[in-house]
Amino acid sequence: MIHTLQSTKTLHNGVEMPRLGLGVYKMTNPDEAIHAMTTAIKTGYRAIDTASLYANEKEVGESVRASGLKREELFITTKVWNSDQGYDQTLRAFETSLKKLGFDYLDLYLTHWPVKETFVDTYRAIERLYVEKLIRATGVSNHHAHHLEEIFAKANVKPMVNQIELSPRLTQFDLRTFCAENDIAITSWSPLARGGLLNEPSLVRIGNKYGKTPAQIIIRWHLQHDLTVIPKSVTPERILENADVFDFELSFEDMKNIDSLNLNERTGADPDNFNFNF
Repeated sequence: MIHTLQSTKTLHNGVEMPRLGLGVYKMTNPDEAIHAMTTAIKTGYRAIDTASLYANEKEVGESVRASGLKREELFITTKVWNSDQGYDQTLRAFETSLKKLGFDYLDLYLTHWPVKETFVDTYRAIERLYVEKLIRATGVSNHHAHHLEEIFAKANVKPMVNQIELSPRLTQFDLRTFCAENDIAITSWSPLARGGLLNEPSLVRIGNKYGKTPAQIIIRWHLQHDLTVIPKSVTPERILENADVFDFELSFEDMKNIDSLNLNERTGADPDNFNFNF
């Protein structure tokens, strides 16, 4: 049973990563972004997931400093964008992100997408940042098993996290199995399928059974599958709702029923067919 909003998953290097965090994609209004992040931290969230692409790293840093918490009490993730990938470029991009955040280290740094020509060198740079203790954990995002295998061939340290699109409509069972076999934690982005599952009849029915919303049922499903999850919202009420998932446990039958919703249906791009030219 995962008991609280502060529950963590132990990564393969021993670092504790919060199981539920706030995703901040498309939070481009500075005041709105800071309000959302501040609400989340006050609610008890201890992880914020950003990226250089999101153009809100500065606001993440401001929210952390305004929280009254010690920096080490929060787990901050950001990502290197595609146009900044490659060994030297990634090191420079990291410096830029760190400056915008106003931190002297990051908890987790990810390759945003596996750009064919550069993703292995990008990860090698992330490895160097780890060796230099500028990040506490290494990771990637949107990497299939074949991308990870290419990284394994060159890496001294396997990625600790792979952040991928994952929802009841896209369960990614084979990739989850591969990552579990290699002790790589999975973080689910777009865990609610961009809201496309909130009126799904079976989820409404299961929600009524537990006195929970379909969104809460889905988030709980992620957690019970040993996934870390980063639902995004700028609405304070929704931020609170998404965190209210620790007072119940889905039955085995309900978990299987939710699993059966899989259609291998993406709301975002397939990493093998992504347009990396922007």
